Amino acid sequence: MSELGLTPLYTGKVRDLFEIDEQHLLMVASDRLSAFDVVMAEPIPQKGRVLTGITNFWIQEFGGPVPSSLVSCDPKVIETSVPGFLGHTPWHGRAMLVRKADMLPLECIVRGRLAGQAHDEYVARGTVHEMIVPPGLQLTDPFPEPMFTPSTKAASGHDVNISVERAALLVGADRVQRAQTLCLDLFNRAATALATKGLILADTKFELGFVDGELVLCDEVITPDSSRIWPADEVRSGETPPSFDKQPFRDWLASQSWDRTPPPPKVPDDVVETTSTRYIGAYERVTGHSIDDWYGASQ
Repeated sequence: MSELGLTPLYTGKVRDLFEIDEQHLLMVASDRLSAFDVVMAEPIPQKGRVLTGITNFWIQEFGGPVPSSLVSCDPKVIETSVPGFLGHTPWHGRAMLVRKADMLPLECIVRGRLAGQAHDEYVARGTVHEMIVPPGLQLTDPFPEPMFTPSTKAASGHDVNISVERAALLVGADRVQRAQTLCLDLFNRAATALATKGLILADTKFELGFVDGELVLCDEVITPDSSRIWPADEVRSGETPPSFDKQPFRDWLASQSWDRTPPPPKVPDDVVETTSTRYIGAYERVTGHSIDDWYGASQ
């Protein structure tokens, strides 16, 4: 049991999940940092608040027409379902009261630009998630239209990128079509909003599930951990642009002679600080608000 008497259901690399009752869960984002499925010993200050705050921002930004599993991040609201939560301040700003959902067993990725694993596949085979795309693209180049590029959810090991057709065989054509329509609409709306702030949404991963038969947004939404967000004025075709995520940590890790198995190397204090600053900067630029205005600022 947790300190609040909740039943732990799941501990992930970043999030912890607790059961409240038959309809609700408490999802808590930690400051943990991982690489290659290994969690580092050193936390990144404010990371959990950033991920939770940005998720809340986008769900409010999308508004009522977009269904979500999120009930509230407000500690006062959570207190009504989790007595004692107001006094458990370390979770303020990191916790989301959510409705239970029957999760769609797909990672619903939308890609607007060529990057990451999609770039690797494109260089090797000229495809993206087994789907044909125009020839001659360079790293960071936009696709003619944003692409819905699903992947499997692996219980262990790594997810596998698949085509829309293969996804339909796994979960059904109707479910895939509904997921594709919703995710492409959200991606386009978010990309348009970020463009007004001088940012490019290169790609993002959505988690979807069903609540009472309705397909809804679950988990984190367009955060630095689930997305590539680039400063528009620093994007050059064929070059890796700076991103609002754990890139300082990735750069440091790439210089280490680590075999990607536990125990991980010790992360230096300056890398921890720089990475924390990058996350906070992402929150403030995306939302237009100070991280000090989000729940849990006094902790």
